[in-house]
Amino acid sequence: MDLVSNVLFEDNHLLAVNKPAGILVQGDQTGDPSLVDFAKEYLRVKYNKPGQAYLGLIHRLDRPVSGVVLLAKTSKALSRMNLVFQQRQVKKYYWALTENRPPQESDSLVHWLTKNTRDNRAKAHKREVPQAKRSELEYSLKMMMEKKYLLEVLPITGRPHQIRVQLSTIGCPILGDAKYGYKGPASRIIALHAKSLHFNHPVKKEPLVIEAPLYMDEIWKPFNSN
Repeated sequence: MDLVSNVLFEDNHLLAVNKPAGILVQGDQTGDPSLVDFAKEYLRVKYNKPGQAYLGLIHRLDRPVSGVVLLAKTSKALSRMNLVFQQRQVKKYYWALTENRPPQESDSLVHWLTKNTRDNRAKAHKREVPQAKRSELEYSLKMMMEKKYLLEVLPITGRPHQIRVQLSTIGCPILGDAKYGYKGPASRIIALHAKSLHFNHPVKKEPLVIEAPLYMDEIWKPFNSN
């Protein structure tokens, strides 16, 4: 992965990267190289550091998902950004492609999610059930092209697999996402892209918007100029 061409924003405190779909954010049992690995090497080379560069992971994206990932270059920035995320003072906009038109052009969805750790799969419930976490998102239909529907999604909560399972529950599984109901061929990538982050800089306290352009994957090509 050429991290240099994927850097979206960098200052003394933060590093934002446009993660390609299929790349791990953080290392796991597979041993595959991760975004954090690439980012640490990028900092080591750029700033000629003799050892490993400090880098804190603020949030994550699922491996099949692309888009903006925010990293902290100092412990001070990490602790402050962790608080920003915990207090829901950041807006994260996603783009999702589906083959089915959503029931409404825009809506707010509320479900209670449970997680099966054995198969790493979430399940959405219409009502509260034991050990479930309330999950809320808003979506709007941006356009239709080539029999595909482009939705802009704003998660209000930040549950694992939330967008994937909640859209599937209303009959709109994301393209490529066989885990959550897509009936076409399964893929190592899915048509879900973290498009932008909106928050106040943790040190400068100024509003900051970080936009991640779509990748030129075949699935996104018709929408790449929008």
